[in-house]
Amino acid sequence: MAENEDLTQKIAEVVSVLTETVHDYAPVAFANSLGAEDMVLTDLIDRHKLDVEMFSLDTGRLPQETYDLMQTVRDRYQTPLRIYFPNVKQVEAYVAKNGVNGFYESIELRKACCHIRKVEPLRRALYGKRAWVTGIRREQAATRVDLKVSTYDIENRMQKVNPLLEWTHDDVWDYLRKYEVPYNKLHDHFYPSIGCAPCTRAITPGEDIRSGRWWWETPENKECGLHTNNVIPLK
Repeated sequence: MAENEDLTQKIAEVVSVLTETVHDYAPVAFANSLGAEDMVLTDLIDRHKLDVEMFSLDTGRLPQETYDLMQTVRDRYQTPLRIYFPNVKQVEAYVAKNGVNGFYESIELRKACCHIRKVEPLRRALYGKRAWVTGIRREQAATRVDLKVSTYDIENRMQKVNPLLEWTHDDVWDYLRKYEVPYNKLHDHFYPSIGCAPCTRAITPGEDIRSGRWWWETPENKECGLHTNNVIPLK
């Protein structure tokens, strides 16, 4: 009973944060990576009919399971999911110079790939918006321990809101099960964090939940450039 009440309270807090964000910073966009956390937000935004635009970035290297979920979201929810793609000329130039898997060779090349496939499309997706919503949680990575629920994103010149910041892994999955929310089937195969197929692997029991992302790099480097530290905390 206490667990259900705790989840209910957390849901109410998220809806409140989203509602306030729409009121204060419209137009608002939700960057939906289709991970477990983002499916919680997808369901809440649609269920409560919040005026938040929703988009995903198709990097061209996503797992088939992610594409399957992308289609399921389109079919199930009334809130449209807009898809943004990388600039094809930039992708072609990168591959011509570094090879299709050049990102394994150095952090610089990996981040350059992420910039082309994620950061540049993100900027186009956020154009004209005053705030963007993410599914970031504090316990996900060492790079996220100092984040706030609401910050000013200097890089993108808008408000950045992380309404699930204090949610635990169990909170996320309690919500998904309670409301029968669809999720990426790779989660059932020990993929807690899912990105591009060549940069994501399953983890073993006891490993950090982000250890399957860019597993050849050290933890302090495990961001793709979408979530920088160039923010000013407001709450």
